[in-house]
Amino acid sequence: MKGIFTCFKRGILLGCFINTFLCWAQNITITPGKIDARAVGLKESPNKIIGASIFQIPNYFVWGASVVKGDDGKYHMLFSLWESGAEGGSFVKDWVLQSKIGYAVSDYPDKGFKFQKIVLKGTRYHGDNMSWDAQMVHNPHIKKINGKYYLYYIGSKDPAEQVMGSSGENLDKRARVQQSLCIGVLEFDSFEDLLLGNFIRPKQPLLTPRTRVKTDNILNASPFGTKIKPDNIIVVNPSVVYNPKIQKYMLFFKGNVYEPHWKGVHGVAIGDTPKGPFIPLDNFVFDVKMPDGTLASTEDPYVWYSNKIQKFMAIVKDFTGRLTGHKKTLALLSSTDGIVWDLTEKPLFLERKLHLMDGSILEVDRLERPQLLLNEEGFPKYLYAACAVENVNPKNDGSSFNVQIPMEVVME
Repeated sequence: MKGIFTCFKRGILLGCFINTFLCWAQNITITPGKIDARAVGLKESPNKIIGASIFQIPNYFVWGASVVKGDDGKYHMLFSLWESGAEGGSFVKDWVLQSKIGYAVSDYPDKGFKFQKIVLKGTRYHGDNMSWDAQMVHNPHIKKINGKYYLYYIGSKDPAEQVMGSSGENLDKRARVQQSLCIGVLEFDSFEDLLLGNFIRPKQPLLTPRTRVKTDNILNASPFGTKIKPDNIIVVNPSVVYNPKIQKYMLFFKGNVYEPHWKGVHGVAIGDTPKGPFIPLDNFVFDVKMPDGTLASTEDPYVWYSNKIQKFMAIVKDFTGRLTGHKKTLALLSSTDGIVWDLTEKPLFLERKLHLMDGSILEVDRLERPQLLLNEEGFPKYLYAACAVENVNPKNDGSSFNVQIPMEVVME
C-alpha cells in the first residue's frame, strides 16, 4: 500500500506507508520499514506476535511507551505495565487501578529492548494513600530538554466512597480513580538517577481539570450551567512540545465530555519552562466536527514541531473515522501555531496493520498511544505504539505489547 507525503503551502499530504515530502524543492522520502517479528497461531487466524520489535513481559500487560536517545547512545524506554492474571481482573479494569511505569533499554531504537525495573508506582506502595498519584501511574511521555530529562505521566488516587445523596454516590472504585486522573512530571539528570530514585516526586499535579460537567455519576460536579472546558473531568495523554515562535512550552492533553456518551476532546496549556506552571487555554484543539456539529472523539495525541517545514504536526487516534474515514486508525493534523489545527490533505497516517519481515501483513485490534523519535529536521524515524492482536479489554492474559516501527528517511 503506497501513499505520498508532500508539503505544500496549504498543508501536508500524507499517505500510509511510502511518504514523500516536497519541502522547499527538496524531496524527503519516509518509508516505514518491516518490523522484526512474526505471527504465530493458526495460519488463517494468527493470535500472537513475537520478535525483537515486540516488547512484552511475561505476567504483565505492556502498553504505551515513550523512547529517548540518551547521552550514552542507548535508547531508553519508559512504558506502562501492570500485572495480569489477578482473579476477577481484566485489561480494561486493571490499567486504571494497577498501572505502573517501567524502564527498558536497548542498543537499537526499533528492537531489542530489555526490561530493567519498575521505576514509578502509586505512592500507596510506600504507605501514602493520600497523594494525587497514590493509586496508579500511566501514560509516560519522556522528553530531553536542555540536558535534563522530563517524564510526564498521569496519576490518580481513590478519593473514597462518596456520601449518600452526592453526585458520585454510585461510583465504584474504578470509576472514582478514573475520574481523578491528573498530569504530573518528574525531572531527573540521568537514567542512573531514575533507576536509583534520585528525583523529587511532585507533591502536586502539573495540571488538573477546571470543570467537572456530567449529567450523573460524577465526582465533585461543577455547578449547573458551567460551560465545559477541554480539561473536563480528567486530564490525560500528555504531549509536550517547545513552541519556538512564542518561546514557550505547550502541554497538550485530553479531557472527557459526554454527548451523552463518553467522548475524548483536547486542549493545550502554555508554560515558560518544561515544569510549568502551565496555564490551560479555553480553546478546543484537534477540533474536527461530526455531521451534527459536535466534536469528533479522538485521543492519544503526539505533537511535534518540524523546523524544516516550520509547522506543528500531531498524530491522534481517530475513534469514529471522522478524520480518516477509517475507525480507530491514526490520523495526521497540522498547525502553524499549535492552537488552530487542520486535517492534512490525506490524514490517514497508519492503519491497524503491521508489516512483518516475511512480507506478510498482520491486522491488529489495537494500535494506539503513538510516540515518535524524530530526526534533526523534525520528521518521524521510529514509531512506538501500544498494540494487541485481539480485543484485549476483557482479557487477563497479558497479551498486549508495545511495537517499534522503523521509518526510513531519504533526502534527495
